[in-house]
Amino acid sequence: MLKIQRTANDRIVFKLSGRIEAGDPAELKRLFELEAEGSRLVLDLKDVTLVDREAVKFLALCETDGIALQNCPAYIREWIERESGARNLRKR
Repeated sequence: MLKIQRTANDRIVFKLSGRIEAGDPAELKRLFELEAEGSRLVLDLKDVTLVDREAVKFLALCETDGIALQNCPAYIREWIERESGARNLRKR
């Protein structure tokens, strides 16, 4: 189960805790759309314990769209980089 906490100062931070699973990216997209256009968005992944492949693809797209990933666990960062590399190879 994913828990989402939102804080705002000069940027909007969504602190995620728990597992990011199948339906969670859709919920996060919905929350992003509720924010004012041009807001600086950050996903704090410090307390994320598990992700699936769809979640990793979503996180890679978030970075592409300018959403910062903060406190990203090393295994998730490595997986994102592998997914991004594979996606770039498919585009060729």
